[in-house]
Parts: sequence; structure tokens; C-alpha cells
Amino acid sequence: QVQLVESGGGLVQPGGSLRLSCAASGSISSRYVMGWYRQVPGRQRELVANIFNYGVTNYGDFVKGRFTISRPYAAESTVYLQMNSLKPEDTAVYYCQYLSVDLPQQYWGQGTQVTVSS
Repeated sequence: QVQLVESGGGLVQPGGSLRLSCAASGSISSRYVMGWYRQVPGRQRELVANIFNYGVTNYGDFVKGRFTISRPYAAESTVYLQMNSLKPEDTAVYYCQYLSVDLPQQYWGQGTQVTVSS
């Protein structure tokens, strides 16, 4: 089992910034990927960004350099998503995902609301 604890999110004005974090604990694989997806009602969940524990990152096309995902502490299974230049269309519930590369394990966080509005 892997537990995910999310933090961050909230209400921000257009052009503002937010930082999300997600900490994983439990039976962590030697190779895994963690990241963030987002979902709005009536639409499919889409990838925002993810990062493999060996450093490879992926971003959704809509990010366009505005967001940065990082895992600054190698000893910790915690990832951060820095979101800058936020737009109203970034409003969504953001979900943390943990996915093992070696085992059939996938876990989701409970989700955190991000609202971009003036």
C-alpha cells in the first residue's frame, strides 16, 4: 500500500501562483513516477505533469512553461508542482498520482481544488 498526502490548492487571482505538494509513504517501489492530473466536470482527467524518481519529467501541452514539477529531495518521495501565470481555465480538481514502474501499483490522492478567479 502507498499513501498519498496532498497539500496546496485554493483560490488565486488570474496571473497568480500556487504550489501543490504530494507526499508518498508506505511500500514505495525502487522506480516510480508521481505527478498531477486535473479534472473538471464533464471532461476526462488530463495529465498536468509527472516526474520519474530518476528525473524524467512530462508536461501536458497546455502547461507551456508555466508549471514546474520537481522532486528536490532524493531521500523523500515528495513532489512539488509550482504553478505560475494561472488562468481561469486552470480551474479544476487536481489529483496526485503514484504509479510504480516495476509493480502493478497505482494510487490516487483525494484531490485538491484549484480555483483561478478574480
